[in-house]
Amino acid sequence: MENLLTIVHVVVCFFLVGIVLLQHGKGADIGATFGGSSQSLFGSEGPLPLLNKITTAVAVIFMVTSVTLAYLSSQSSTSSVMKGLQVEQSVETAKPMAKEDMVVEPQTEEKDAVQ
Repeated sequence: MENLLTIVHVVVCFFLVGIVLLQHGKGADIGATFGGSSQSLFGSEGPLPLLNKITTAVAVIFMVTSVTLAYLSSQSSTSSVMKGLQVEQSVETAKPMAKEDMVVEPQTEEKDAVQ
């Protein structure tokens, strides 16, 4: 299931990149006013509404597959990168500190001058 979803996700990703690259920018119509050809293949509005709908649909599919893959990955992972790390605690670090050990003496100017 996860492998199939990953394949669909990659295919949708490449299709999304391709469909975005097919679209022209907002400033591309300026070149057509100075002698460029008109785009009468897709009608008077051009391919903009069709490509916008396709882009929106592919983007939604891309987001759904991304969230689904993230959810499946978080649910199926039982291992940890910290699994091989062995924590060695000595008896001294395991017991609580005494109050005498917690007292911090303030440094005075005389001690700073001697050091």
